[in-house]
Amino acid sequence: MHPTKRNPFIRQFNFDLDEVNDMSGKNQWVVRNGDKWGVRGEGNDRLTSVHDTQQEAFERARDIARNQGSEVLIQGEDGKIRERNSYGKDPFPPPG
Repeated sequence: MHPTKRNPFIRQFNFDLDEVNDMSGKNQWVVRNGDKWGVRGEGNDRLTSVHDTQQEAFERARDIARNQGSEVLIQGEDGKIRERNSYGKDPFPPPG
């Protein structure tokens, strides 16, 4: 018999790990929006907030990412990712 079928602790432990993995939030993107900068949750069509400077947008995105345990990805004016910061639980030791 498989150990998880016999031992309720193992079943509960596996369930808890799955729950923790589902708790991470959406990555936050700092993007150009006309002459302003916006924060957009990954997969969202609409901006979460709009700011006059990239720094202000980054600070808002960082606050959201810290709260959700996710990442901030900053796009440069050329649209390429120029920086990314993780505020979640990174694996230890890191892979690779």
